[in-house]
Amino acid sequence: MDFGKVSDEELKTVDFSLPEDGEQTGKTLKGKARAKQPEFYVGCAKWGRKEWVNMIYPPKTKEANFLDEYVKHFNSIELNAVFYSIPNQELIRKWKEKADANSNNDFLFCPKFSRTISHIKRLKGAEEPTDLFLANISEFGKYLGPCFLQMGDNFGPKNIEVLEAFLKYLPVDLSVFVELRHAEWFSVEENRTRLFEMLAKLNKGAVITDASGRRDCVHMELSTPEIFIRFVGNGQEHKASDEARIDEWVARIKTWMGQGLEKVYFFLHQHDEKDTPILANYTIKAFNQHLGSKIAEISFLGDKDEDITKQTQLF
Repeated sequence: MDFGKVSDEELKTVDFSLPEDGEQTGKTLKGKARAKQPEFYVGCAKWGRKEWVNMIYPPKTKEANFLDEYVKHFNSIELNAVFYSIPNQELIRKWKEKADANSNNDFLFCPKFSRTISHIKRLKGAEEPTDLFLANISEFGKYLGPCFLQMGDNFGPKNIEVLEAFLKYLPVDLSVFVELRHAEWFSVEENRTRLFEMLAKLNKGAVITDASGRRDCVHMELSTPEIFIRFVGNGQEHKASDEARIDEWVARIKTWMGQGLEKVYFFLHQHDEKDTPILANYTIKAFNQHLGSKIAEISFLGDKDEDITKQTQLF
């Protein structure tokens, strides 16, 4: 994932501290009772990584069987595979069967809307591909998590009515999180307020993308009592920095839990994905220890987990 990528020299100057909560977060969580225990989902963006053979996939695992192995280690995936083309129902049934056979039955696929809808049609006149997309992903059944609508960098605030009309077209009960990247959604207060109020009114979420070079996308606005975080790490050479960033997220999530946060979707990315399971396992350990989640840790082959620092007390 190259979004927000900066050079090693630039990394030294990045302020990774999380901003204060946005105004909409206060409104969304105001008066809510603390949830008994939020649901936690931690995963990656794809399962097809050859580098994970001999790390978390058994030796000689064929690519056709990568998903079978992935679902043994994670309870969710940010499903980018469906972005490039709308998968047919037969393919989705195949993926569902793999989750059914190999997971603990609590696995969730979080599909990304097809680029035909978001980037080619730009949400205008997109009813036909949207209907097809929704009909096909419904095949996931109990394994369907929230859908993820990512708009291009040039989809700016002037398109807010187009975005609102599209979201209103979707089924009311469809869980959706929207990722916006044009800087003026966040830098212009009027745009920001209008956007998050609209999402809250429609009960749709806002993706928070934590990437080194786009700190404005760490907007800290919750329009629903659920969060969808896309965390972009910088690799093992920046391990200490990435882990410190995860620790800060743990502290903020704990605060939100006390205010009524209900679900956490946390997806790990890195510009080079080969070590993502290591960072994901650090995240899982931190969530389990400090937030009370009970996510199974990743089962590494050999000593691949040896670099993961034991959790220290954050609070």
